[in-house]
Amino acid sequence: MGFRVQTVILGPDTDQYAGDGQGTTDIRAIAAAARRCEELGFDGLTAPEAGHDPFLPLVVAAEHTQSIKLGTNVAIAFPRSPMVTAQLAWDLQNLSGGRFQLGLGTQVKGHVERRYASNWTSAPGPRLRDYLLCVKAMFETFQTGARPDFEGEHYRFTLMNPFFNPGPIEHPDIPIHLAAVNPCMARLAGELGDGLRLHPIATFRYTREVILPAIAEGARKAARQTSEIDLIGAPFLAIANDEAGVQTAKQALKQHIAFYASTPTYHAVLEFHGWEGVGQELHRLSRAGGWKEMPNQITDEMLGEWAIVGTRDELVTRVRERCSDIFSTVLLDLPPELRRDEAWLSETITALHREAGKTSQQTRRTA
Repeated sequence: MGFRVQTVILGPDTDQYAGDGQGTTDIRAIAAAARRCEELGFDGLTAPEAGHDPFLPLVVAAEHTQSIKLGTNVAIAFPRSPMVTAQLAWDLQNLSGGRFQLGLGTQVKGHVERRYASNWTSAPGPRLRDYLLCVKAMFETFQTGARPDFEGEHYRFTLMNPFFNPGPIEHPDIPIHLAAVNPCMARLAGELGDGLRLHPIATFRYTREVILPAIAEGARKAARQTSEIDLIGAPFLAIANDEAGVQTAKQALKQHIAFYASTPTYHAVLEFHGWEGVGQELHRLSRAGGWKEMPNQITDEMLGEWAIVGTRDELVTRVRERCSDIFSTVLLDLPPELRRDEAWLSETITALHREAGKTSQQTRRTA
């Protein structure tokens, strides 16, 4: 089999990564974008938490689509209590007719405490594990009415009465996808998740040598098969109509990569490649507000480790070459000029759906 193919709406653009803020949208635009994604053949539509709530756009998308999967990409867990997240997910699953996928991530301590004005109470891995088990216990109580008795290290769920219980729904099994860059979260996804949303800051080689073994380790702990975990990749793309456009796209992409690579939590990827000094300098520049200077730290060689680079006619071949032994699902976040060419985009999605020779399903499962 080929890839499942997802996309994103309301995702950040180059101006936002460069510190120039972001635009606004409205309900009509969200509805139109969701319908278009479904008509083009995408398997999934996701909404990020990059300045706006990731759940609200999916309510609009659920109303204006029929079959496409709808997911948060991703919702930040710790600023929301497990009950807040469970209720949102339960209602979206019901309103969408069973098409919702709950994507969760942790963010980093500084953002949780200082941007979200919330609490960072422990290392993120053990806390998120507790969070997931608590959310799953809530789903069980919603569906069956069973008395809750979850007592975790970080969360407690022991009270629910019929007045507050949203009650059973037709599709109670809500897939949970965890955002991951580091092995701890990859192991957790392998143990408890239905999927792993790999951050694009993870290079292809880092994914093969670090992430895949961690997923397998978590799956073994839970006596699961790795085939049960949907590995969703969102590779960085420098794709354009022609070679001149590719050069422009590469420069824009360096801005995106520099933004993420400035975050110390992601520096394990840079250290894996021997780029520790680059990560430290990017972090220094980010703290000084030097957003527009940061892309100069990313070389073309580094870009080649991170990104799929080429003209639009090469995209399908390049995705197969770089992703077929890793991902079961690929998220395409394409530039506006390519998204506007609906005929090409539909053909590209169809081509990625097709058998790609030696697929990820065979190679990845042996990792």
